[in-house]
Amino acid sequence: MAPTWLRGGHAQTIYPYLLSRPLVTYRRERWELDDGDFIDIDWLDNPANAPLVILFHGLEGDSCSHYILSMMSLLQDLGWRAGVVHFRGCSGSPNRLPRAYHAGDSMEIDWILRRISGQNKLSGSAPLYVVGVSLGGNAFLKWLGEQGQQACQLIDGAAAVSVPLDLAAAGSALASGFNLLYTRHFLDTLKRKALEKFGRFPGLFDAAAVAACTTLYQFDNLVTAPLHGFRDAEDYWHQSSSKPWLRHIQVRTLVINAFNDPFMPASVLPESHEVSSAVTLEFPEEGGHAGFLNAPFPGRLTWLPERIISFFAEQGSEVYRNSQMDLIELRSS
Repeated sequence: MAPTWLRGGHAQTIYPYLLSRPLVTYRRERWELDDGDFIDIDWLDNPANAPLVILFHGLEGDSCSHYILSMMSLLQDLGWRAGVVHFRGCSGSPNRLPRAYHAGDSMEIDWILRRISGQNKLSGSAPLYVVGVSLGGNAFLKWLGEQGQQACQLIDGAAAVSVPLDLAAAGSALASGFNLLYTRHFLDTLKRKALEKFGRFPGLFDAAAVAACTTLYQFDNLVTAPLHGFRDAEDYWHQSSSKPWLRHIQVRTLVINAFNDPFMPASVLPESHEVSSAVTLEFPEEGGHAGFLNAPFPGRLTWLPERIISFFAEQGSEVYRNSQMDLIELRSS
């Protein structure tokens, strides 16, 4: 999978950001939430009887993140429908309330997926699949575990990619060495959004301390944890980690994490006895964090979406399976 000219988890994580991105035409829809806030969803429209894939992005991601666009490009070619759910404050517009989003926000995901599932059933019997990446994958896996068998009534298949399954281990990994580069990247927008929120809600937190944050632990301790009902960063990470929930998942679920993912130490990845029989674990040696680049040079981000669609095809009808595999073979040739 990984090209010989791009070795190492850091290179495979960073390089995809340098590639040109496919053109995907979205239709944006704003949903009002029960608490007075909103979320924005970017839709890829196709016939109502086509399968529907819902995607949850990673920390500070959006519908233009490279891992989202690579997936959407394949879905566009397949003629499937898709929707990218933006967590609060990630669609380019500040959200209205002090709270934002976090890695364990499974209640938000529950509300979203129940609404989408209901709408999808009204339009026919097309299957509904869900993909979560990184932080979005963690919150989604937690939801799957919490819901157990009930989730099978709502969705037909699931995939989670490059997930920080153990948030404390991921937080520790991102707090030193070269990984601080990623931390600074995340904190650039996290701190800017938090300080903008402080301007609208004075006294919400210690603005000077937030501005001085250099680690995700510090930010989560000052902002994420208190704004979302956790005692501190340790409590937030402990309660929100999805790894303990993997044994309770009943929906057929594919979990993909590269062994060389800089965000998630391979030593804490789950083993087969720690997950339910519905969960398929795939831990490629290469791929970095949501990288998974194909050869030849300059590389393509096609392996991951094709693997996910192949997994979903195994859950779907023979008609869908044949059309999917024909296209995947064409793109791989």
